Amino acid sequence: MLIVEETIPGAEAAQIPKQRGASLLDTAVRYAEERHWDVFPGTWPEVVDGVYRCSCGDAACPAPGAHPAGPDWAARATGGAAAVRRMWQRHPAASILLPTGRTFDAVSVPETAGFLALARMRRMELPLGPVTLTPDRRMEFFVLPGASAKVPDLVRRLGWAPSSLDLTVLGEGAYVAAPPTRFGSRGAVQWACRPTPANRWLPDAEELVPPLAYACGRDR
Repeated sequence: MLIVEETIPGAEAAQIPKQRGASLLDTAVRYAEERHWDVFPGTWPEVVDGVYRCSCGDAACPAPGAHPAGPDWAARATGGAAAVRRMWQRHPAASILLPTGRTFDAVSVPETAGFLALARMRRMELPLGPVTLTPDRRMEFFVLPGASAKVPDLVRRLGWAPSSLDLTVLGEGAYVAAPPTRFGSRGAVQWACRPTPANRWLPDAEELVPPLAYACGRDR
C-alpha cells in the first residue's frame, strides 16, 4: 500500500518536502528509530460502498480511522522498532498514534491561530519542535513533557483566563495522530514543521505559550 505524506499549501510550504512511497509500517518504524517516540497502531479507515467508515464499526465515529482500537493502547505503545514492525505487519493499514506525556506533550490550538503563532515564532527565531496540522483544523506543537502542569499558570500570567482561550495541552493519558494518518474522507494529518535533526531537542512550553496565547486571543 502506497501513501503520500502531503505538504501544507501556503506559508513555508516550499520548505516541507514531500515524501512518497513510504508505507505506514516504515513510517511508524522511522518514528521509533529516528525520534525515539513511542508509537501504537490505531483504527483505520475502510471504504464501504464508496463511503469511508472506521474499522471500529461506528458509522458516526468522530475520528474515523484515527483513534485507539482498544482501552489498552497506553500499555501497547512502544519505541522498540521490532515490536512496532510486528504490530503493523498484523494491521498494515492502522493509523499511527503517538502517546503524549512521555517524550513530548502537545499544545493544541485552532489552525488559524497556529499559523499566526508559527509566523510570529519564526520572526522571533524561537526554537520549534515538530508541528502537526490535523484534518479537524487543529495544530499541535510538540514541546517537552510536563507542559500540562505549566500552561494554565503561564496563560494566567499573560493576563488570560485559561478557559477563555482555545488552547489545550495533550499530556499523560492522551495521544496525537501522526502523519500520514487519515481521518476518513476528511484527509490526512500533515506536518506544518517536519521532524528534522535541527528540532530533535524540543522547546519548553514557556517559550511557545506567549505567542500561542496571543494568537488564540486574536482568533477569538
